[in-house]
Amino acid sequence: MGNAIQAAQKAARKAIEATYTGAVTISEYQKVKDPVTALTSYKEVVVLENQPCKLSFESITTTIQTEAAATISQAVKLFISPDITIKPGSKLTVTQTGVTTEYSSSGVPAVYPTHQEIMLELFDSWA
Repeated sequence: MGNAIQAAQKAARKAIEATYTGAVTISEYQKVKDPVTALTSYKEVVVLENQPCKLSFESITTTIQTEAAATISQAVKLFISPDITIKPGSKLTVTQTGVTTEYSSSGVPAVYPTHQEIMLELFDSWA
């Protein structure tokens, strides 16, 4: 029975990964020691490049009784391999359908045997 479940998960993962039309580069803000001056400063460091992924967009309509019009916002979700670790506060530069946008992760990922889903928000600046 266990082999059948593993085979199904492997097939499902392959099917999900076939939908990955984007690529993400993940950067972290890390302490870096200058080898010449021996001074330590914080810099943006790329920890993973061109990892296949997929962005999913969802419009969310919120209606507040005191307002005349509904507010519409957009939720952005990243689908990526469950083998990737993305630290909180990382910057994710995603290119999909010819558009490159910088995001930051905005929550704990939902990790499944086939993929993980991470809610994103537009990257503003390093905290």
